[in-house]
Amino acid sequence: MAVMKKEEFTLDRVRERDLLLFEAVSGSRSFGTHHERSDTDLRGIFVAPESFRLGLDEVEQVSDEKSDEVYYELGRFVSLLLSNNPNIVELLYTPESCVRYRHPAYELLKPEIFLSKLCRKSFGNYAMGQIRKARGLNKKIVNPEPKERRHLREFCHVLDGQGSLSLVEWLEKLELKEADCALVAVNHAPGTYAIFDFPDGRGIFTNKDDSSVICSSVPREAYPVAWMNCNLDAFKAHCRSHREYWQWVELRNEERYETNSAHGQGYDSKNLMHTLRLLEQAIEIAREGRIILPRPNAEWLKKVKSGCYGYEDLLKIAEERNEEMEEAFENSGLPAAPSREEAQNILLKIRENFRSNGS
Repeated sequence: MAVMKKEEFTLDRVRERDLLLFEAVSGSRSFGTHHERSDTDLRGIFVAPESFRLGLDEVEQVSDEKSDEVYYELGRFVSLLLSNNPNIVELLYTPESCVRYRHPAYELLKPEIFLSKLCRKSFGNYAMGQIRKARGLNKKIVNPEPKERRHLREFCHVLDGQGSLSLVEWLEKLELKEADCALVAVNHAPGTYAIFDFPDGRGIFTNKDDSSVICSSVPREAYPVAWMNCNLDAFKAHCRSHREYWQWVELRNEERYETNSAHGQGYDSKNLMHTLRLLEQAIEIAREGRIILPRPNAEWLKKVKSGCYGYEDLLKIAEERNEEMEEAFENSGLPAAPSREEAQNILLKIRENFRSNGS
């Protein structure tokens, strides 16, 4: 039998029964926070053939471009379970209504083998990260970037009396053209240039590159008509923001964007919903050694996602939940970390069981 090549592990291939261990609908549909237009996220686990694993190549996961469908090789999945990765731990509690396929060997992946106090950080840090994302997206929503990036000249100002003028205003005031000017860098004054009325110079910018000024050689006896400051750091920051904004526009979920724009609360409500959900799940793990899916308060979480509450109100709830989580783990009887030895034994048993069943 021919050994599989790494490039043969496609989404269609890992979904075939000779490789597939588990497949389920995940995300909002498993949390109970979905609506009729929600995406259908798929997660799965596959078992790479032993002949492939013994070779030089390795495969950790297979996914589509947007990661709406992600299938983990069994070894990678167990490794993520050992770190108590929230997305991976949640899969162990997938509601029956969301399970599409489950090989008998999957039953060996019992949650109690992996749950530990590592969830305190993995769930808590992930939750707090969602808060940062919520605010970060707000900057893009309320501060859209123009289609065209600004030119460096907009970040240049010329000293004028006790103040300054923009380069464009100053040129208009003196009825000068950029091409009739020459720049000379001022020693020991980064970003500062002497401007000369010198038609034989090279101008201020080139036509090919607007990311830097261009300097000229001028006669030693020439005296500058003014001094200009070029705020290159501010220009670079603008370029970065412009690039990130339009990358976000290209990749953003339009439905999610419209929701956040419509409720006008100044944050990404879906991120805040995930924050609260993760903290609540962490509390369940610490106190009960389990996660409940779908979420018992799914209707309230839907209200959070739709932007029914103010950011500060939700932040206060998140801080209270975080304190509750910290206390719950302090008093929890969970182990500090999962047993790697036990996880290794389970991994080997699943591989053996999978193979012996003719898969």
